Amino acid sequence: MGLKGRVALVTGSTSGIGLAIARALAAEGADILMNGFGEAGEIALLREAIAASFGVRVAYSGADITRPDEIIAMVRQAADDLGGPDILVNNAGVQFVASIAEFPAGQWDRIIATNLSGAFHAMKAAIPGMQTRGWGRIINIVSTHGLVASAEKAAYVAAKHGLMGLTKVAAIELANSGVTCNAICPGWVLTPLVQKQLDDRAAQEGRPLEEITHAMLSEKQPMERFSTPESIGAVAVFLCSEAAATITGAPISVDGGWVAQ
Repeated sequence: MGLKGRVALVTGSTSGIGLAIARALAAEGADILMNGFGEAGEIALLREAIAASFGVRVAYSGADITRPDEIIAMVRQAADDLGGPDILVNNAGVQFVASIAEFPAGQWDRIIATNLSGAFHAMKAAIPGMQTRGWGRIINIVSTHGLVASAEKAAYVAAKHGLMGLTKVAAIELANSGVTCNAICPGWVLTPLVQKQLDDRAAQEGRPLEEITHAMLSEKQPMERFSTPESIGAVAVFLCSEAAATITGAPISVDGGWVAQ
C-alpha cells in the first residue's frame, strides 16, 4: 500500500490499459477518479469492484477529454471528492487510419484534441495543486508512436510526438518541485479491443488466429509477444514510487524491442 493517501486521476480508465492502471494504483492504496465512456451500470460495477477489492475510494467523471471546461471540472472534482489529484495519468486516446492526402480534417482535429490537447489541459489544471503539496506524478501514455512513425497514422503520430515533447517540458519546469513527469510508450498491448480485432481478422481471412497474431507482432516488434495492460499498470506504479523519484522526462518503452531497431 505504498500509495495510501494519494489520489490518482486516470483518464480513459473504463477499459483496457487505463482500467489496468487504475486497478494497479488502487492495489497500492491510491484513491481513484475514473474517467471514460461506457454504460452507466457497467461503470458503477467497475467502481464497486475496485473499491471492494482494494479498500479505496473510487469516484467517476464522465468528462469529455476534447472539452477543456469539462477537464477543468474533472480535476476540480478530484480535489473536492477525494483531495487530489496527486497522480495524473493521461491515458485517453483515439485513432484513425488514412493517408495524409485522404485524412479527414475532422478526424485530425478529434485526435489532436483528445490525445494531445486534453493532456495539456489536464496537466495545466492539476499541476498547481501538486506544486502546493510538494509531490506529484504525471504519467503520459504516449505509445511507440511518440518515438517513431508508421504510415497512415498522421494525426496519432503527430499527437503522440507532441505529447512526448510536452512530457519533457513539464519535467524541466517541475524538476525541483517534487513533481515528476514521464511517458510510458507501449507497443502492441493485448487489450480486449486488440483481441477482437485479431479474432475478426482471422474469421474474415479464414486464417488461423496464431498466424494473424504472428503477422501483427512481427511487422513491428522483434519480440513476438504482446505486452499486457497489467504490465503497463506495473510500470505506472513504479513511476509513482520513491525508487523513481529522480526519473523525469523519460520515455519508458514497453514494446518488445520495437524502437530498438
